[in-house]
Amino acid sequence: MQFVDPEILADVCGLSPGITMSGLALGVALWLFGWRWHRFWIVLAGTVLGGIYGLFEGPSWQTEPLVAALLLGLSAGLLALALIRLVAFTAGGVVGLNLVQHFFPALAQPLIVFLVSGLASLLLFRVSLMALTSCLGAVLLAYAGLGLLNHYGALDAVAWLEQGGQLLTWVCGAVALFGWATQFLLDRRRRRRFHDIRQDDDENDNWDVLLGKGSKLGRMIRKAG
Repeated sequence: MQFVDPEILADVCGLSPGITMSGLALGVALWLFGWRWHRFWIVLAGTVLGGIYGLFEGPSWQTEPLVAALLLGLSAGLLALALIRLVAFTAGGVVGLNLVQHFFPALAQPLIVFLVSGLASLLLFRVSLMALTSCLGAVLLAYAGLGLLNHYGALDAVAWLEQGGQLLTWVCGAVALFGWATQFLLDRRRRRRFHDIRQDDDENDNWDVLLGKGSKLGRMIRKAG
């Protein structure tokens, strides 16, 4: 299993520094706020992918590429949130199948592995989406970081990858795991804070019921709280 492909890295090395730095910033955002902004990422990915598909495949449907890209991008963005469970099931099944084929090649049950992995991804939707966005962020960081190092002459990224590809895979895995843990802790902290706010609001509502809404004593108690 290899996170960074040499051919894709060679294409990334040919990009301008501005685009590579944008990819680096996107990787950090995905790695750190993947779950918190997951609705934004889902709509953005659906819109971009739909637009790209329409741009290239529009002529085959006898449609202007720009019109097809605009309409498909808009439609995919609007439908993305409704189809996220299906995407999560498919992504979890594919990831689980690849992992089993890599670590247990003798287990020749691809359908069962795919279905079990997909169901596990649905049951653990929050955790699996954190893991997915963290992995994507780590991969983007690896591509963008190596591309910038190659651009500024610090190393020949493609040649180094051919020699140290296994080391980079372990580093990406460790970074992805740390990103998943960070997202989990941030989400847990945010949910606890939200629960405390809701609990305070419920207590204030109880005082309003007992003392009358807008009463002077009720306002004094809320201020003291």
